[in-house]
Amino acid sequence: MARFGVLLLPLLLSFVVQSVVSISFYLPVRSRKCLREEIHKDVLVTGEYEISEQPNTKTNLKITDSSGHTLYSKEDATKGKFAFTTEDYDMFEVCFESKSQMGTGRVPDQQINLDMKHGVEAKNYEEIAKVEKLKPLEVELRRLEDLSESIVNDFAYMKKREEEMRDTNESTNTRVLYFSIFSMCCLIGLATWQVFYLRRFFKAKKLIE
Repeated sequence: MARFGVLLLPLLLSFVVQSVVSISFYLPVRSRKCLREEIHKDVLVTGEYEISEQPNTKTNLKITDSSGHTLYSKEDATKGKFAFTTEDYDMFEVCFESKSQMGTGRVPDQQINLDMKHGVEAKNYEEIAKVEKLKPLEVELRRLEDLSESIVNDFAYMKKREEEMRDTNESTNTRVLYFSIFSMCCLIGLATWQVFYLRRFFKAKKLIE
């Protein structure tokens, strides 16, 4: 059992790292930058952002899915939080767009700090402990249970994708085989037609009997 815990711990830690995205970057004035991430279905996503202020400059924040549906939007964003739950496995895009009414000249870039969490890391276990009156050890066990469930779901999804890819490969191989057979039949038919055509041609020219 202890050996199993030692093997499981690195996997849990790697999953936690993948569930937390913390990034800081600079956004030039009158420009747009987007971050993309694939997230599974029915996953809670929370985030916190902070944008440095510049005179006569405003930055808009917009979060959309691959279909263009807006999940969160904030004009003239400076500091705040957002949260949403995914309805399907999809690619989600977080975009920051800077707009300025200032004329030409050097304008300092805006610094943007973004912290995103999804899955287990997005849950507020302190609030859960208060509501359900859980002890610290019970809270930690609940967190590990949710984390293990998330890992199992990820493995199940990976297995499903592997099966879909295998089915696609098998279907492609079958189509290639049929196309190869069809091509061979066409070549054999063409070669046979050429032999008979040349035979008739030579007979007409009395080159052969």
